[in-house]
Amino acid sequence: MSSKMLKFVNVEKAMPQKREAEKRKFDFDEIYAEFSEQKAEEQASRCSQCGVPFCQVNCPLHNNIPDWLMLTAEGRMQEAYEVSSATNTFPEICGRICPQDRLCEGNCVIEKGFESVSIGAVEKHITETAFDNGWVKPITVKAEKEQSIGIIGAGPAGLAAADLLRRKGYQVVVYDRYDRAGGLLIYGIPGFKLEKDIVTRRHDLLAQGGVVFRLNCEIGKDITFDDLRAKHDAVLIATGVYKARDIELPGSNLNGVVPALDFLIASNRKSLGDSVPEFDNGTLNADGKNVVVIGGGDTAMDCVRTAIRQNAKSVTCLYRRDKANMPGSQREVQNAEEEGVVFQWLSAPQEFIGQEQVTSVSAQRIHLGQPDATGRQVPNLLAGSEFTVSGDLVIKALGFDPEDLPGMFNQSELGVSKWGTISVNWKTMETGIDGVFAAGDIVRGASLVVWGVKDGRDAAEHIDTYIAKTEQQKVQAAE
Repeated sequence: MSSKMLKFVNVEKAMPQKREAEKRKFDFDEIYAEFSEQKAEEQASRCSQCGVPFCQVNCPLHNNIPDWLMLTAEGRMQEAYEVSSATNTFPEICGRICPQDRLCEGNCVIEKGFESVSIGAVEKHITETAFDNGWVKPITVKAEKEQSIGIIGAGPAGLAAADLLRRKGYQVVVYDRYDRAGGLLIYGIPGFKLEKDIVTRRHDLLAQGGVVFRLNCEIGKDITFDDLRAKHDAVLIATGVYKARDIELPGSNLNGVVPALDFLIASNRKSLGDSVPEFDNGTLNADGKNVVVIGGGDTAMDCVRTAIRQNAKSVTCLYRRDKANMPGSQREVQNAEEEGVVFQWLSAPQEFIGQEQVTSVSAQRIHLGQPDATGRQVPNLLAGSEFTVSGDLVIKALGFDPEDLPGMFNQSELGVSKWGTISVNWKTMETGIDGVFAAGDIVRGASLVVWGVKDGRDAAEHIDTYIAKTEQQKVQAAE
């Protein structure tokens, strides 16, 4: 083992420098600086190189984290990038937005007493070093294949599948209804977590490598699903889930009560330089308003921190469980608190108050009772604990569900699970339609970007196997 490792006993954990809240809350730039070469090597050297790397086990992609940490500590950066990118299509994105505190870092064996290795920050450093040195190249195909694959959706799952399939030589066409590739990476995640040039840089590389993009193209409207199947030897559905979960309360139809994704898309489009009437007229703009965000996941954290940057008068987050039981990243909660967000834990909205325009939210305190079948404590309303929060912009960040399936593609034979997602054979990721596969959130429900990347990569391997089997059957039939 390298003598540069196991330094956690005398080197304290450090994160890249974080910009002060009073400065960063006025822009959408990323809040963390990058590690210097010396600092990245130092922090990577804290890895214990344990026999059972729980960081790797608990990473959805099973990234070879101890290996690229050791290579970084030894200054072998190009090798570190090659190991990192071997299992992860977008390490520069996962290094920025993965909830490492719940995944790799949260399962680091040295965490107790010494704190975990700064895995995410080192991963980001490795990839940015690779980009800076020109080690990240467009895909070069050694042998072109005549078979083509149609991918519906240019989000993490679709792009990950496109990358792997193109590397195998397939003709890959990605269809997306939006005008930019990236899905929620572009329109859902704010720039302070993921600057948009990081996403467009990867899109450009894929395009340079031969992946064809058909943007502003909605399947079922601009081209039928049957026509798509006729054009391609296999089809992958990777559309994600965008239908906002709602909360049926009195006043839900008041002006100023809006879904989280509408708010985030408007903000991101404005940052990208688009004309956004709903932003400009104030409908989806927090400027000068008392903002209330309902929810406790990562989308809720994106909303509260976006509202701060839009110069909201106040920002309050209502969540029905306590801080320890919220699904969002604890780092994001800390960042939000530093920026001035007020959290009302153990609180649930009961009514949106106003005439035509919402002016406040009536809420009630919660007591967490006995655990239910899932193991989570059941929220119970406390009688007589009502209170009111001023809010002329209320953002519902309650999660997402799939859109109407199979009506979305007019395919009655497309199986749908009890959760409204596409049913697949998890061993092959194939749907009930021959040659049609599905991956990402449209299969597993709203989840993390890293799971989308994994599903996309897995689907690409299964599609490759399917094509090879189909070609073999054709040869046998001809004989």
